[in-house]
Order: sequence, then structure tokens, then C-alpha cells
Amino acid sequence: MAFFHLPMLLLLFLCWSTLELAGFNPLIQELPGSSSEGRSVSVDDFGAKGDGYTDDTKAFGDAWLFACSSPYKRIIEIPAGKVYLVKPIDFAGPCKSKLTLLIMGTIIAPPDPKIWDGQNTRKWLYFHGIRRLIVTGGGTINGMGQKWWSQSCKINRTKPCQHAPTAITFHRTKHLIIQELTLMNSQQMHMSFTNCFHVKASRMKLVAPPYSPNTDGIHISASTSVEIQDSTIETGDDCISVVSNSSNVRIRNIACGPGHGISIGSLGKSRSLSQVHDVRVDGACISNTENGVRIKTWQGGCGFVSNIIFHNIFMRNVSNPIIIDQYYCDSPHQCANQTSAVKVEDVSFIGIKGTSATENAIKFVCSDSFPCERIFLEDIYLAFSGGEPTSYCWKASGLSFGLVHPPSCLSSSGHLSLNKTNGFPASQYAAVRI
Repeated sequence: MAFFHLPMLLLLFLCWSTLELAGFNPLIQELPGSSSEGRSVSVDDFGAKGDGYTDDTKAFGDAWLFACSSPYKRIIEIPAGKVYLVKPIDFAGPCKSKLTLLIMGTIIAPPDPKIWDGQNTRKWLYFHGIRRLIVTGGGTINGMGQKWWSQSCKINRTKPCQHAPTAITFHRTKHLIIQELTLMNSQQMHMSFTNCFHVKASRMKLVAPPYSPNTDGIHISASTSVEIQDSTIETGDDCISVVSNSSNVRIRNIACGPGHGISIGSLGKSRSLSQVHDVRVDGACISNTENGVRIKTWQGGCGFVSNIIFHNIFMRNVSNPIIIDQYYCDSPHQCANQTSAVKVEDVSFIGIKGTSATENAIKFVCSDSFPCERIFLEDIYLAFSGGEPTSYCWKASGLSFGLVHPPSCLSSSGHLSLNKTNGFPASQYAAVRI
């Protein structure tokens, strides 16, 4: 334990306390951007019953339409102590003024997938075209996803692979704050940001059983300037996934696990173009997961992943603590070998410590045609209870600095920039070496 610095010990305490986030009761006057001009309405004012059985979808839609069309700042309240059954619904913008959605009670989805017959099965609570929205309140959003999971081709191989809803989606939303909520048992992904700009998500709790298929915690796609912090995520898939055409993403102080870890990707599926850059994960505790910090790309894609930093991360019983996999294949059939690939370069792993559940603690499996370049390792210590851990590299070059255990397997061939900044601007590199 001598190798842990004080910041790491504080992170461990944060992890083992599991960020107990349920039960928040924020005051309206404490909400960012709120003022005495904010005028509250309740979904109950529009006929919602909140008994867990009555369909309250229309009341939610009417409350949204009223608030969205108002020239005044509006707060839509979902009262505490009640359970609101809501079918698939769109919350559409643009709105005339700032809105706050104060979820203090519980919103549940219909448990029967047949409710989605004839509708878009990717959506449940769908927000789009909105500017300056706050979603908070300490309440719960429950996707009631058990029947969806049982119909998944990953659970029942006789079933065809089909889409299932994301519990809450924000599409083309700008200047969004979402905080102090619990999301649980999503039909598929819990929360998704697509084509969004300037998002801040914090003090969230996202929970689903480890056997629930594709229940990613937070999914970021084609979005810029996204901050995720101070949250606990326990799911059956990636805790956080960052995919195509996303940039300037900051992830801080996350407790992750069980699940599949924190991932860049998957990218490049079906020969698609993918570009992800300027992503920093700074402070995380990852426990009992299939992967720790991962970059995953399909063969045949194109584009790039660059300027990625994984910093100050504790691993506990993680099967693949550090992994780049350019041969990712999430298919029941073997994927064909292809020469094209998403280029991976300028990736730093700094201050990553803890225990690996497998002997191979560091794994960089890169493309023959587009090798991984300028990979940087510093201050790494990963132990394995079964003996000495190992590292494995294929077509990966870079540099290691200071303590790296297991020893680095990176080659120094290729277009390696032989300086300690590993291709990053010196000011950016200095910021991570605290």
C-alpha cells in the first residue's frame, strides 16, 4: 500500500463509500440559474394521478407544453411520494424560456414491451431541441426493463437482436444540467447524450443488475463539451461510453462497477467514420468489472482516436484493467479480417493502480495497417493474486516513465515522439502530472 498517494487514498474512500446519492432533496433556490422569477407548475395540476397504475403520459405532455410555451422561467414539479406511469413521450423544444424539471417522485415505464408496438423502440423519455434545461430533484426514473432483458438475443439466443429503449435521451440539447437523480433498470441504455453541447451531469446514481444486457450507464455520442462527475454507476455494460464524433469530454470522480468499465467506443462498426478526441478521465474507482479503461474499435472502420488521458484511477478485481482492442467484435459470428481501422494515437495512462483479476493486466492489441502510436504509461502498479501480472502488445509503440508494473511492452518504433509529453502540449501534460 506504500505506493498510494494521499489523493488516491481519498479516492478509495470515495469508492468504498459508493457515493450514496439517493434521497436528495434540493431546494429550488439552490438550483443554478433559478430566481424569484421562476414559476412552478405540477404535473398534478394537469391531471396526473401518481398512483403507479394510471397512465400519466398526457398530463406530463400537457405540463411540458404549457411550461415550454411560457415566456417566464418555469419549474415543472413531479411531486415526491408518488409514482407516475409514463409511456414513450417526446419533450420537444425550442422553448421560450429556461426550464427546470424537478423530479422529486418516481417515474416508471410500462413493463410490457408491447406498449412500444408501432413506435420507436429506441426511445422512452426523449428530450430534443432544447436550450438551457435543468433536470434535478432527487427522484427516481425506473425503466422496468426486466422483460426487455429476457427478450434480448444476448440472454436468449433464440431471439432476434432488436433495439430496446434508452431510458432518457437528450438530443440536440444545449446548456443542459442534470443532477441528483437515480436511474435504474433501464430497458437498454440508461442515459444518452446525442448531438449535444455543453452538458454537465453530476451526483447521479445509475443501477441495473450485472446480467442486464446493454444497459450502459451514460452514453455520449456526437457531443461536445460534456462533463460527467461525482456519480455511481453499476450496470450490465459500460459505465460510461464515448463514441463517434465526440470531443472535449471530462469525466471525474466516478465509482464504476459492476459493468464493463469506462470505454472509448465501440468505433468504426460497419466501416463507419469515427472521430473522438480530447477526452480526459480523472479520478475513478473501478471494481469487479470486465474492463477498466478501454478503447475498442471494429475492423474496417476509419477515422481516429486521439488526445485521450486516463488519470488517477483505482482498479479492484478488474479483468482487463488497461486495454486497447482494435479487433473488437460484439457479434455471435466471427468478424471478418479487414485492413482498414480507426487510428489510435496520443493516449496516456497515468496513476493507475490496484488489482487485476487476470494475469494479463495491460493489453494493447492494435491494427497491422494502422498501429497504435504515442501510447504513454506512467505511475502504473497493478497486482495479480495468482502471481506476477503481464503486459501484451501487438503493433503498439510509445513510451513509459517511472514505475510501470507490469513492465511496459510498448515498442519505440514508428513515429514515436521521444519526449515525456507523449505528443501532448506541454501545458496539458503538466496539468495531469500533479
